[in-house]
Amino acid sequence: MEAVKTIQQQKKVRRKSTMILRLIVGFVLGGAAGFAYYRFVGCSGGACPITGNPYISTVYGAVMGALVSVGNSG
Repeated sequence: MEAVKTIQQQKKVRRKSTMILRLIVGFVLGGAAGFAYYRFVGCSGGACPITGNPYISTVYGAVMGALVSVGNSG
């Protein structure tokens, strides 16, 4: 019985660490995509609140990447 609990605990820890890893990867890739969008597409006139500032664009991309990466992890 003790072995079954240990295996279940290991699976739970593995599932949690996989979700954290997906969150971090999504955050980093989303931030890179947000900055790339600012750099190559963003507006320079200042009329675009998200794409006119590299910091806001990067943070927005990072948050969106994190949400997408863990969105359907079940």
